[in-house]
Amino acid sequence: MKKTLSFSLITLGLIFIISNMALAKDQLMTDAQEYFKPIPATAPVLEGNPATPAKVELGKILYFEPRLSKSALISCNTCHNVGLGGADFQETSTGHGWRKGPRNAPTVYNSVYNVAQFWDGRAKDLAEQAKGPVQASVEMNNKPEMVVKTLKSMPEYIELFKKAFPGESDPVTFDNMAKAIEVFEATLNTPDSPFDLFLKGDAGALNESEKKGLASFINNGCADCHGGINMGGDDYYSFGVINAPVSRIVAGDKGRYLVTKIMSDEFVFKSPSLRNIELTLPYFHSGKVWGLKAAVVVMSSAQLETVLKKDEIDNVVAFLKATTGKQPLVEHPILPKPTDKTPKPELD
Repeated sequence: MKKTLSFSLITLGLIFIISNMALAKDQLMTDAQEYFKPIPATAPVLEGNPATPAKVELGKILYFEPRLSKSALISCNTCHNVGLGGADFQETSTGHGWRKGPRNAPTVYNSVYNVAQFWDGRAKDLAEQAKGPVQASVEMNNKPEMVVKTLKSMPEYIELFKKAFPGESDPVTFDNMAKAIEVFEATLNTPDSPFDLFLKGDAGALNESEKKGLASFINNGCADCHGGINMGGDDYYSFGVINAPVSRIVAGDKGRYLVTKIMSDEFVFKSPSLRNIELTLPYFHSGKVWGLKAAVVVMSSAQLETVLKKDEIDNVVAFLKATTGKQPLVEHPILPKPTDKTPKPELD
């Protein structure tokens, strides 16, 4: 009788422990679902710029088109390489005349879910963003009128623009170039990461280390700035809430202040997306940190009230790697043939 009673008590105890463990796992999933949303399987509908197959195809061709630049060497893909996680594996990008830009190139993947574009949010959407690098002297260093002249010099482009923007008397415009690139970039999303599957209800999609990292990420406030669909990109935050990062990482960049001229915006940046973060090194706006673990250490010290312990950092890194989704397969297009009217490269 005593053995039976003891066995029953042990069994009940095990059931209690297992039940509590299951409840804890369910609670983590519930907490995660409150902070995050999975990447949708299809591209979102863009207000005022509906996608069509013809427009997406034109946008893809333009994305790889180096003749949008003055030198005919630099395309969108140069700094946002679809084979490198949508970034370029450089501290700051190399542009026209081998000049270096002031900031690290953010990934183009899932960027359609950002509240705005660029580190300082100076572009309201991807169409506006597409116009910036084309004209920036340290990037593509071109002018809208020269871009249009170049595109109109190639009959294939004229036909592609007519198909993408039917009914327009003069469809080959700088604005339409940007709109086409926008709808293509909106398709560059990375669904079905292990973390996405977890958010959809698959408790086994994350291992124990990744789950511990997710719990630390939420409990220590990381998700307050890196939540939502894109795990960031939804607002602007001060870099150095608790402790100012070392000056080498800040690199003298005053962030959003350069756009707003408001003193409280000094050293404020749009939070970057943390999805696919293991692929998009180096890190921060300056690109000065090359290790993911080192980046977590910096953020732990600069942004959190409680500095993470070594095992917590390791688990957070494991969790962040679990946000790497299915990379879009993009086939490099054959670009339209130049004619004797196509402007020649200027390398100055």
